[in-house]
Amino acid sequence: MEKGGDSEEKRREKAIDEWLPITSDRNAKWWYSTMHNVTAMVGAAVLSLPYAMSEMGWGAGVTVMLLSWIITFYTIWQMVEMHEMIPGKKKFQEILFPNAKPIKLTYFIMIFSSFQFVLSHLPNFNSISSVHDLLCYSMDCSYATLTWLTSGSEGDHTSVDYSAKSEKTSDNVFMFLSALGNVAFAYAGHNVVLEIQATIPSTEDAPSKKAMWKGVFTAYIIVALCYLPVAFIGYWVFGNGVDDNILLTLHRPTWLIATANIFVVAHVIGSFQVYAMPVFDMIEAYAVKSLKYNPSTLLRVCVRTVFVAFTLVVGFFGGFALAPTSYYLPCIIWLIIKKPRQFGLSWCTNWLCIIVGVLLTLTSPIGGLWSIIKSAKTYRFYT
Repeated sequence: MEKGGDSEEKRREKAIDEWLPITSDRNAKWWYSTMHNVTAMVGAAVLSLPYAMSEMGWGAGVTVMLLSWIITFYTIWQMVEMHEMIPGKKKFQEILFPNAKPIKLTYFIMIFSSFQFVLSHLPNFNSISSVHDLLCYSMDCSYATLTWLTSGSEGDHTSVDYSAKSEKTSDNVFMFLSALGNVAFAYAGHNVVLEIQATIPSTEDAPSKKAMWKGVFTAYIIVALCYLPVAFIGYWVFGNGVDDNILLTLHRPTWLIATANIFVVAHVIGSFQVYAMPVFDMIEAYAVKSLKYNPSTLLRVCVRTVFVAFTLVVGFFGGFALAPTSYYLPCIIWLIIKKPRQFGLSWCTNWLCIIVGVLLTLTSPIGGLWSIIKSAKTYRFYT
């Protein structure tokens, strides 16, 4: 028979789980997984892929793009199996209001944060599914498709340059490393996979991994349809003349480009919540479990408001931090838990992913640092 104290503690833990945003509602369907994963992965980073291709060239660029898709598809499958154990906004203004005074980036950040102060108070993952349905999920596919369709209709194929971008070998090497970082950031959506799966009901006969895998498989097909056409067609049309955000390279039709830009802004506003919700869960869990605060609306409002205010000031820096989760940490955990036969297919595959992922994590920041140094003279923070 349970002691009174133990029973009371279990009731408190159950009440906390029913209050926290990740575990409060485990009624998600497989298509929720598709929408959440597409929203987490397909972001504004897709617009930099043609530029990354220009820094790598056709051979290396195609190889890196496809290899990244394959490796991250494999590692997200591993995570599912193991679970049970801003660019574009200024361009939009310039197109529609060419004579207006440019709006400073600071004001755009404040506008973005004002939306987040409201959206951040949605209670849990499933409650933001309507945001994904109407906003993020549709915007992802829309602006990616608009981008490669517009690129294909605009370019002048008679004067496209695909040669090395610099006469100096060292510059080309650093540009290649920088491009690796852009590709890694574009494929970095694994950080919220386990939280998404935690919203799916799970029983011994119907574990959550079945529905989750169905959603992830569909999501990755959509990711390929968004990423590869933008990267390959954008580079094919513009070559070395492509900007680091391909929407800045496009000029006509203006209404279509303006639409793609506003879709990017809308996506960023909505997708923020996919990454923020697990953070809210972690902070709120610490507050009620370790600091012994009572679960309440006031606590939730305070935590989330302070977090959004903090991101307003400091922003996010994620490429270096996100790459390990997407490329090789699942492989390390898989080797430890599953213990596949040494030198077998699974063992070799995981070690190959680990080697590629570690090299990517170590080398891509070098290229990013080089890019910062090269642009340091002209860069202005929050202008």
